[in-house]
Amino acid sequence: MEPKHNNHKKKKLFYLLALALIILGIFAAVHIIRGFTHVVTDDAYITGRVHSIASKISGTVKEVRIDDNQAVKKGDLLIEIDPLDYETKVNEAEAALSAEKARLADAEAGIKSAEANLEVQEVAFNQAGLDKKRGESLYQDEVIPKEKHEKIITAYDMAAAKAKALKEELEKAKSSKDLEQSLIKQKEAALKAAQLNLSYSKIYASTDGYITNKSVETGNQIQPAQPLMAVVALDDIWVVANYKETQLKNVKPGQLAEVRVDTYPGKVFSGKVDSIMAATGAAFSLFPPENALGNYVKVVQRIPVKIVFDKSSDEGHVLRIGMSCIPTIITKNE
Repeated sequence: MEPKHNNHKKKKLFYLLALALIILGIFAAVHIIRGFTHVVTDDAYITGRVHSIASKISGTVKEVRIDDNQAVKKGDLLIEIDPLDYETKVNEAEAALSAEKARLADAEAGIKSAEANLEVQEVAFNQAGLDKKRGESLYQDEVIPKEKHEKIITAYDMAAAKAKALKEELEKAKSSKDLEQSLIKQKEAALKAAQLNLSYSKIYASTDGYITNKSVETGNQIQPAQPLMAVVALDDIWVVANYKETQLKNVKPGQLAEVRVDTYPGKVFSGKVDSIMAATGAAFSLFPPENALGNYVKVVQRIPVKIVFDKSSDEGHVLRIGMSCIPTIITKNE
């Protein structure tokens, strides 16, 4: 009886081993087949658009309206800079513009006065011309004496000189008006610049997103272009997957992709291939490879692939820039 029992145990063990080999073979076959249609890498991370927030003017921070990691909407007020100095400059610019406009009004009044005086003088000049012509005729006929003829000539010359002087005065008044108009444009530009700087005392969110890297507090003295915080738009993020160049033979834009993020094991985020970078990552490194120099050692290069998420895949915005992930590109339907 004992030998039969041993044979039974051996057969059972054989069947179990055979079943295990079959299952192992099936898994191996599936893995091999999957390798032809699924391209995987663990050299990948999530990235996105980070909008740096900086001031365009210098000043003292009057109020900070947001906190770290707070969600904001485009147009929300983030920081207010003390506007007193810039309000003063706006008032000064407005006063300077008003003064120039007053001088322009004076110049226009001077033009009207000069035009009226010149009009009167031209009438007098025309009359002096008629008197001169008539006096020359009478003098030729010896009706009037030479002394009176000379007075008529002198009166004509004086009328001509006065008319000329009034014309020059009119041209001077017009030049003064042109100058004032030019100065007004300069003052208007200065006022717009002052108003623009005043508007910069309030800093608004440039996009929807979440506050990060905040480094400003109330009372800080800030300078133009100084980074104060950043707004991360979590509705516009993607995966940069660094695939080996040997993996990209069948990868094309538009192919479906599955992304598994280390932070959320068991959850799969869907997306698709957006584009393939036009160069390897090493080509843009600080010290790119120079194969023509020294001893050459062939190294498989990696090429970044951009994978964008489906909008419905991360509706709760749980993904964050910098997270590690494992993307799988499905090169064709199974």
